[in-house]
Amino acid sequence: MRQSTNPAHVSLAVVLQIRSGALQALLWQRGREPFLGAWSLPGGYLEAGETLEQSIQRHLAAKVDVREVAHLEQLETLSDPNRHPREWQIANAYLGLVPTGVDPELPEDTDWHPVSRLPELAFDHGEITLAGRERLRAKLSYTNIAFALAPPEFTISELRDLYAAALGHDVSATNLQRVLLRRGVIESTGERRAPGRGGGRPAAVFRFRSGWLEVTDEFAVLRPPSTK
Repeated sequence: MRQSTNPAHVSLAVVLQIRSGALQALLWQRGREPFLGAWSLPGGYLEAGETLEQSIQRHLAAKVDVREVAHLEQLETLSDPNRHPREWQIANAYLGLVPTGVDPELPEDTDWHPVSRLPELAFDHGEITLAGRERLRAKLSYTNIAFALAPPEFTISELRDLYAAALGHDVSATNLQRVLLRRGVIESTGERRAPGRGGGRPAAVFRFRSGWLEVTDEFAVLRPPSTK
């Protein structure tokens, strides 16, 4: 039974990272009711005098080194009076991205989970997580947001694998390189990486030109390869 006619206010974060070749979300396991033992998104209540940005930064700091979060943006506001079984709760959700290769130390109740195989999530956190994935997928088409998923330097093959993991479908390395260079999103470092055990020619090394979100082609859409 709800105890107040005034809504509580919380901030939540969908924190995503490409780990082991899959898009994964940062979740923590609840130690109390409601939904005892279920997994949930990091976040919590706003404190007096706190902005939403200050609130989510504080809650994230309890689960992950926030310096490792390369990008953070508002995702959506949820105001369904029935989204919480015990109180009227308004939630502001954020999308955060952590570059691949970074392995932040986590508390014992916190872990990464593949977005394609989410465990039971509390409240509406499953829907929010999938909304974060769709926001990321959309922005991979028309912005440079992949800078927040990639390491500082990479080969086109490595970048292609990151895009494919986030988008959920294969991506042509040749087309990706052509598009990103034409838009001025990436640039060559002038270095080359020695081939692996399979041999081949040394691969050119690239980096993103900017570490801030930029719209690069507002009408672009990255579609799955044709099956014809």
